[in-house]
Amino acid sequence: MSFGDPFFGISWLDIIIRTLIVVIAMTVVVIYLTYGERKVVARFQMRLGPTRTGPAGLLQGIADALKLVVKEDLRPRNADRWVFEFAPYATFVPVFLVLLTLPFAENWGVRNLALGMFFVFAVLGLNIVGVLMAGFGSGNKYALLGGVRAAAQMISYEIPLVVALLTVAMLAGTLDLNLIASLQGDRPFILVQPLAFVIFFIALLSELHRAPFDIPVAESEIVGGYFVEYSGIRWSMFQLAEYAALWGFSIFGSVIFLGGWNFPFGSEIGVGLQLALTLIKSTLMILLIFWVRATMPRLRMDQLMSFCWKVLIEISFVLLLITGFFLYYSWPQEILALVNWGGALLLLTVIFIRTRRKSEAEDLVGTYKNIEVTE
Repeated sequence: MSFGDPFFGISWLDIIIRTLIVVIAMTVVVIYLTYGERKVVARFQMRLGPTRTGPAGLLQGIADALKLVVKEDLRPRNADRWVFEFAPYATFVPVFLVLLTLPFAENWGVRNLALGMFFVFAVLGLNIVGVLMAGFGSGNKYALLGGVRAAAQMISYEIPLVVALLTVAMLAGTLDLNLIASLQGDRPFILVQPLAFVIFFIALLSELHRAPFDIPVAESEIVGGYFVEYSGIRWSMFQLAEYAALWGFSIFGSVIFLGGWNFPFGSEIGVGLQLALTLIKSTLMILLIFWVRATMPRLRMDQLMSFCWKVLIEISFVLLLITGFFLYYSWPQEILALVNWGGALLLLTVIFIRTRRKSEAEDLVGTYKNIEVTE
């Protein structure tokens, strides 16, 4: 087979060019996502964020990347060498494989799969292996504890994540991401399945280890989590995987729920405008994730697991049954949308009340504050 011959319908040259474009775009996006997160969180906290490196601090991410590349790469004496060194790559590769299957525009991606959503599910489970390898191979108790926490958290929240996405696949009648986006020309699935989007977003925060579900990397408890012993280029691989996953699953969520490149202008617009529309929607999801990080406190491990197994999983399976009934009896989607909106508002109200309610310890502290100390 020559260099330009077709390979599963796509030439080798086309595959390599598209892969290089994704790699370059991923690198640039990750560098400026770190900068953007620091600026957004700083504004929420009434600070300025990075301002010194380059105009308005725009070169701060590049400076951080160069610093990590030239930094000394250390390995603990008690670490398992091969497991320790392979773990960063085992964490990054599944995320990169997801990026290769995403439709950034109509029929524009490295590889469009008929079972694209199923492929994302399968690859998502592989990420747990890299996390466990990092925790076990470091020879550090804090790293091992962080790896076990991350594995338990990711396995638990994969269930409501997958079930919520299955409800959309049932409505679309396909697992092809390109076809799912093309079916949302006049009405995105977030208007029909808002409860599925809320479940997906909450579970996504947990899968990405973002606040308030960043327990596996809690610096106040386990000194940084499963990559506490990593430095230099290997530590940067974990950061690259984290922010690449943030970008990739934001695009994935925009394709599934927000219409991707198709809504609201349809497929008649050019590829450039389709790419811009997809990036705008994914950026909105990323800003929402940053907003949650800046406003929500970190949960305890028992709260995280209890919320998943006692609330999210039950609601997701109920939603799956309701969607199945509506499709079986061919009821109008408007009624399904009303049921979903009611469930989504109820779930968000419960979360808001639970987060606003003071704990007994806070009430006790407030009681003692009001007591006057007399000599």
